[in-house]
Amino acid sequence: MSQILTVTGKRFDLFESDADMIDPRDISHSLAHLCRFNGHTRDFYSVAQHSCIVADLVPDEHKLAALLHDATEAYLGDMTRPLKQWIRAYQDFEDLVWWRVCERFDIAPELPDCVHKADMIALATERRDLMPADPTTWDCLFGIEPMAETIRPWSAIEARLTFHQRLMDQLAIGHRRKAA
Repeated sequence: MSQILTVTGKRFDLFESDADMIDPRDISHSLAHLCRFNGHTRDFYSVAQHSCIVADLVPDEHKLAALLHDATEAYLGDMTRPLKQWIRAYQDFEDLVWWRVCERFDIAPELPDCVHKADMIALATERRDLMPADPTTWDCLFGIEPMAETIRPWSAIEARLTFHQRLMDQLAIGHRRKAA
């Protein structure tokens, strides 16, 4: 079986995914229930909240891409970065689903540099605010300063509602731009 059943009742086929299978409600719900860092944060902290933080750090024209930069995880789950780098098949599935997300929401597959930078700033802040104290240097964060604000983790419900509203707002803005 190559399908998963989503919260909206859709059957998402991992081997033959289609952009029409991508539903903003499924993404909002799933990312709000997925904990970052494989659950190894002091308190529950969702991928949806992380995505909202990343979107807050980029210019307006890149907010939709920033909100959706981890959307593949709604269909594939989250995998720790070290393991993801070793499992080529996962990367292939992630790329395939990412292309479908981009097609569905009409965004460029190549994320803007500002989204990558914002993702790293969010990571540095998450490490400071949400992870156990550890003196080890994370090489990927060399030269990256965390945000001044402290992250207060949201509940899954707050994360789902906030992420979904921001996603709908960005889609409406994009629709208005195209109609203008």
